[in-house]
Amino acid sequence: MSQFKLYQGQHLKQEMRINPRLYQAMELLYMPLLDLQQHLKTEMAENPFLEMSEADVVQELELKEEAPEEKPDENEIDWEEILLDGFDAGGRKQEYEHKEYIPPTAVETPDLRDELTRQLRMLDMPERELRLGEEIIGNLNDGGLLSCGLDEVVEALNEWLSEVRAIALDRAREIEDEEERAEELAELETLFADYTVEEAEEILIEIQRLDPPGVGARSLQESILIQMRQAGEVDTLAFRVVEGHFQDLVNHKWSDIARALDASPREVQEAADTLSRFDPKPGLGISSDPEHYVIPDLVVEKIDGEYMVFVNDTNLPRLRISRAYREVARDRNKFTGENKEFISAKLNSANWMIQAIEQRRQTMLKVMNFIVDRQREFFEKGVQYLRPLTLREVAEHIDMHESTVSRVTNEKFVQTPRGVYSLKFFFSSGLSTDSGEDISARGVKDKIRNLVDDEDEKKPLTDAAIVRLLKDDGVQIARRTVAKYRDQLGILPARMRKRV
Repeated sequence: MSQFKLYQGQHLKQEMRINPRLYQAMELLYMPLLDLQQHLKTEMAENPFLEMSEADVVQELELKEEAPEEKPDENEIDWEEILLDGFDAGGRKQEYEHKEYIPPTAVETPDLRDELTRQLRMLDMPERELRLGEEIIGNLNDGGLLSCGLDEVVEALNEWLSEVRAIALDRAREIEDEEERAEELAELETLFADYTVEEAEEILIEIQRLDPPGVGARSLQESILIQMRQAGEVDTLAFRVVEGHFQDLVNHKWSDIARALDASPREVQEAADTLSRFDPKPGLGISSDPEHYVIPDLVVEKIDGEYMVFVNDTNLPRLRISRAYREVARDRNKFTGENKEFISAKLNSANWMIQAIEQRRQTMLKVMNFIVDRQREFFEKGVQYLRPLTLREVAEHIDMHESTVSRVTNEKFVQTPRGVYSLKFFFSSGLSTDSGEDISARGVKDKIRNLVDDEDEKKPLTDAAIVRLLKDDGVQIARRTVAKYRDQLGILPARMRKRV
């Protein structure tokens, strides 16, 4: 039987300790423009050595002449090494996990359920009915449809009621006046009586009359019917199609519907076309998600036939070392005790922040300049000429680590002559062509969309036909890949696109 023993020993090993500033640099690369603006304002508030510069160019300071004489700073940043190594500083990840960048939390805004509850309370309902209505509203999904059966809503509410009723009745029995106690018990029995599905049906009808039209439905079919009733389109062929032949409508079985309704397939199809005016998910019109405004981090402009890249940092605070605090740093007599530690730490931190922001700027320019060079045909001709591109290719060409490029492109946007795009838009896999050059998957999707847009509606292109047309255009692609891309584009199969 083996025995385990504890013992002490000595050994040597090489280990690079975690540098907190290094992970701050990671955060700066990761931050979108708006977050970076707020971050720099916070830094200026916390570090008296930082101030906004009136000049457009950040001042270059020689800290050796202004900082106290001391040993070389072990935290000095070697930017070239950092960017090449992808910020891999070694050490244990748990030592710096708490320093990773966390996007700011959005302020909560009223959502669909809040809005419907507000409208319900304006109907001046008795408390008992209002309670049931709020329970139903609480079970609506973001699209505005009921996510469970009314029987489940009633069952859950009755379970809660039984607990509340027991507590309320116990308190009522403690009333000393017999007549008052009897009245209170009778009122509580009525107020907290179990709900029935029939009651829930009645309250649901009230909820379905609220705005936006179509909320409170138990299915997509019911939602569209509610919207059509409120729009006054009950006596129409489209209403009859939705009411009695919804599944055939979904499957585009125009001939079957036409026979059942004594109409022509064309009339049925034209009636179905009018349904596009109604919202299949009415609740999404009232969303709790805050509006997201995109401010491009970079700008690409065509000047004298050449595409030029600029950093959109006009609203970004330009930082420099405060003149007043530079004078403080020059006074060697102040460098004693806590003063020395404070001045040294804040001065080094301020200088590091200025360098980090400039390095972020230069890195973004390098990445975007390469993207522009690689995707020049896209800027000239459009999406179909977008070339395949990976993070690794960019990293190799600009001599930086792949993870660095990933951070630079994350949640960043660029304004171009063709519109505003996420930097991630320019990265995609590729397919081979007869000419030997690769074409971006996004470019192939755009070709598929154009083929479908130009097809004969009475003879829509099958996936196999699209494959043949793409091969005629030099693109080698399998039918299953076409089907996958078509689904991603939200394009129906050929049989469901056919017009009669």
